[in-house]
Amino acid sequence: MNSLIVCFNALAPVFIIIAAGYAAKRVGIIREEEVARINALCFKVFQALMCFNNLYTSNLSSAFRPKLIAFGVIGMLGMFLLGTLYGNRFVADRARRGVVIQGLYRTNFLILGIPLAANLAPDGDIGVVSVLAAIVLSLSNALSIVTLETCRGERADPRKVAKSIATNPIIVSSVLGILTLVLHIKLPYVIEAAVRDMARICSPLMIFLLGAFFRFDGMRGQGRELAAVCIGRLIVFPGIAVACAALLGFRDIEFVAAMLLFATPTAVASFTTAQQLGGDASLAGNIVLSTSLLCSLTLFGWSVLFKSLGFF
Repeated sequence: MNSLIVCFNALAPVFIIIAAGYAAKRVGIIREEEVARINALCFKVFQALMCFNNLYTSNLSSAFRPKLIAFGVIGMLGMFLLGTLYGNRFVADRARRGVVIQGLYRTNFLILGIPLAANLAPDGDIGVVSVLAAIVLSLSNALSIVTLETCRGERADPRKVAKSIATNPIIVSSVLGILTLVLHIKLPYVIEAAVRDMARICSPLMIFLLGAFFRFDGMRGQGRELAAVCIGRLIVFPGIAVACAALLGFRDIEFVAAMLLFATPTAVASFTTAQQLGGDASLAGNIVLSTSLLCSLTLFGWSVLFKSLGFF
């Protein structure tokens, strides 16, 4: 019962904020066309500052966990390969195939993972999650470009992939955060305070926008693909990942980071990427919607199970 209460208290505020975002759009406080623009602002400014601040205020020796990073990278590649095998075998439409594949492995870890990790493991170093996110999500972004370009019959341009990584605000801010630790750079107090305050805006605003992104239409004819992605993304892949994490001895913040990396829903950015690279944008948006809604149940279940078993 104690595990149930702890996990509920950690997860419920996040999904209440999502519901508030959806309600705000429904009553006209925020318009649908504004969501993408504000989301881009958050990604380029507030999310980048959050990642920088999490690293700047952490201890590099404790935040950099090579074993956890290797686990995340290998796990992401494993999900990519399994997703590709499934897509090539069972999804005939090429525009849908790339969307299904990225829906299976591309995770909303950055938006939901950091605030949930802070709630589930309040005594842990959240810099661990930021370092893991910066490395694994850069790999995920690159794989997404390769997936969608390949599925529309074109060869992925290495220069385009490299540029997407080098100019990604999350990667840039994470590198700068690590450099401040390695070089022992101390920012002036006023800059520290400004960065800290802007970083605090990120999580609640991004979660709010996730709710405003939801659309409950256009799912007709997509049932098979949506069911496959939801089951794979929220049940099969997390089940494999957390079992491996437990066997490898991850505990506390490391276990929470590993669990959230693989148990969070499909990334909101996958919708934009699909639009830009010729994928089925309608299916991509509905995958984000479906996995985000259902993860309120599956993520709660995973959290209660492993909290009760003493893994964090």
